[in-house]
Amino acid sequence: MPSDFDIQYAIENTQVIHEPDRRIDTFGSTQFEFQLVTELMDKINTTRIRVGQITAQKPLILRPDPASVADFDFEGFGPQGHAFGSFLRENLHKLAILKYGFSFKVGDMQEEIIHEPINQVCDKLLDAIRVSGNPMRAVITGVDETWEISLLKFTVEMIEKSQKINLFDFKRRGLLE
Repeated sequence: MPSDFDIQYAIENTQVIHEPDRRIDTFGSTQFEFQLVTELMDKINTTRIRVGQITAQKPLILRPDPASVADFDFEGFGPQGHAFGSFLRENLHKLAILKYGFSFKVGDMQEEIIHEPINQVCDKLLDAIRVSGNPMRAVITGVDETWEISLLKFTVEMIEKSQKINLFDFKRRGLLE
């Protein structure tokens, strides 16, 4: 189990050096391909490439339960607090949170050890993307021992970059105000 320090170190040392051209689809699942590149700490000029797929499920709209707002207690508040409570109850239908789900299939992942410095390996992977034009491929550099955290950081960044687009699409279709 990684320590808090290991997690923080992985987050700080993870970079998406090529992100997919596309974002998480609003109304369907999205499958991203990744190449996660890490440096082996115990061997000089040795790089590991993990190749796999990660699927983002379509975002779901979550709304608060109207009954839960009825339980809000505004005791001790004056007229402004009670007015806010009324406002909240009347506008609850406008509040929404998007829930994102990802599935990662370890069985689909492949690993390869390359006896070259990480910078050279990354340059070759970026060149290959330019040739193939794959819009769903991400190249990520991370920490070998905590590579899963590097992959999860990528998913969080994809959520952050997709959220405004997804909200706009939901509003355009009348599913959100």
